[in-house]
Amino acid sequence: MLRKLIATDNDSATAILRFVLGVIFFAHGAQKMLGWFGGYGFSGTMGFFTAVMHIPALFAFLAIAAEFFGGLGLIFGFLTRIAALGIFSNMVVAVAMVHHQFGFFMNWTGAQKGEGFEYHLLVLAVTPFLMIHGSGAVSIDRVLSSPAKEAARVQVA
Repeated sequence: MLRKLIATDNDSATAILRFVLGVIFFAHGAQKMLGWFGGYGFSGTMGFFTAVMHIPALFAFLAIAAEFFGGLGLIFGFLTRIAALGIFSNMVVAVAMVHHQFGFFMNWTGAQKGEGFEYHLLVLAVTPFLMIHGSGAVSIDRVLSSPAKEAARVQVA
């Protein structure tokens, strides 16, 4: 089962997509987990999610972890399918609970009350691609699932 989770090809386009999405979500996760980039940190975010949005503490924690650790996983290409699934789930909940009410478009001009879901829709398109294709080139998953490593396992056995 682990082999299927980390199996990937050596595609550089997949790696670029994975890396860019990872950087974006690491930054968002670092706001929530560490308070970096103007974020409120772990306790502030947990407080907002649980007290204001009424999200159960377990799910609030999982949302923060999916962005922070999922972003790191994507940057390094480690357990990419799991990281992408966590981010996918996060975006579905974000659209369903918050962003659907503001329509499709982001708030580029400051004219609407909140942000639409166009960004989330883009992420919802990218993450299934990564869940299907894996990490691509230059990834920990690629190193762990490389044909040379598999050949070495067969020779030892």
